[in-house]
Amino acid sequence: MTKNKLLRMDNISIVVESLDDAVSFFTEIGLKLEGRAKIEGEWAGRVTGLGNQNVEIAMMVTPDGHSRIELSKFFTPPVVSDHRNAPVNSLGYLRVMFAVEDIDEMVTRLTKLGAKLEGEVVQYENSYRLCYIRSADGLLIGLAEELKK
Repeated sequence: MTKNKLLRMDNISIVVESLDDAVSFFTEIGLKLEGRAKIEGEWAGRVTGLGNQNVEIAMMVTPDGHSRIELSKFFTPPVVSDHRNAPVNSLGYLRVMFAVEDIDEMVTRLTKLGAKLEGEVVQYENSYRLCYIRSADGLLIGLAEELKK
């Protein structure tokens, strides 16, 4: 008997307060909006376990086309928990890390949208410059600039 293989990671889902703001934030990072759709009804709730739900999603894709983020704005049922202010050592999914060409330029662009550095930009050995940054909506992402050898 052959074992089924994993084909790929399809996407990561992030629940957001403002879909338009989140789309703007991830567009500024360099992702492209692949599409938006409303997902509603009992069938969708059978997948999530939430019952009859009404949610709008926006699918964002990385420039290489290999990774996606599904941004979800729930109308019903209402959001029951908010992890946006959780410290970086909290249990569960924490952040998405993006590789960027110029971390200083990216931080400057994102802070113009109201984002704030969680700590500071630091250098790891002679390999990377790294930082965590929170969007104005509180979404935590990581940025990594690989240093040229």
